[in-house]
Amino acid sequence: MNLPSGDGLDALVRSLEGRGLPPLDMYKTRCLRRRVSVRMRACGVASLDEYIQVVEADVDEAARLLETLTVNVTGFFRNPNTWARLRALAADLPGMREGRVKAWSAGCATGEEAWTMAMVLASSIQQRAAMVDGSSLSVEATDVDQACLHRAEVGRYPLADVEAGLPALLGRWTRAEGAEVVVRESLRDCVRFHLHDLGRDPPPGDRYDLIVCRNVLIYFSREIQAKLLMAFSAVIRTGGILVLGKVETLPIEVRSRFEVLDGRERIFRRLV
Repeated sequence: MNLPSGDGLDALVRSLEGRGLPPLDMYKTRCLRRRVSVRMRACGVASLDEYIQVVEADVDEAARLLETLTVNVTGFFRNPNTWARLRALAADLPGMREGRVKAWSAGCATGEEAWTMAMVLASSIQQRAAMVDGSSLSVEATDVDQACLHRAEVGRYPLADVEAGLPALLGRWTRAEGAEVVVRESLRDCVRFHLHDLGRDPPPGDRYDLIVCRNVLIYFSREIQAKLLMAFSAVIRTGGILVLGKVETLPIEVRSRFEVLDGRERIFRRLV
């Protein structure tokens, strides 16, 4: 089911105001139409007017739509080449020289990417004979989906869901418990998960050595993409690194602020 043009999406947006969703106008129109169509099929309705009636009658439907919009696809060491390249670059982060590394996983979903970031950075810290704890490594992990954040905080994942990636590094920072992989306490002290809406909220902090935001921007309009990347550039330290998804790139508004470290893996370094 594809929504035709002129279908009254504005009416749906108005009906969803105040229901805890991010601003729907920040999404690409094509993406929004596709996701709404998914929920219409699930609800068994054929028109947008009918779907609006469902939204107004079912208090849980807004949450279901949000889950459809956020498309939480992730995994430990997803795209292993990206993480291998980042491991090679981690030693040159500004915070490594100062003894405290600060990072942000923007759009962390169920947490596997944030834990992967922490593993890569902790491994580099250990190579400098430093203790890995909350004073040497701080990873902020944010998402708009509270249910995903709860799972991330628990730090337990089915063994079947763990991607091979870099098994030695994964094994160093997790342990097996039955059919699950559990993040070790030493790493859990370094990562903090909290609710954050990229389209509405300012960055949760500043002076980041590393920001990873992969496969999130593709769902936003070009204007929102530019706004977010301007915000990222303002809170990344000089010499810090930004990692985007494989099909994402820097808009012209911020290109002069970064140098390309690896175009294939979408890794950029913040310039002065």
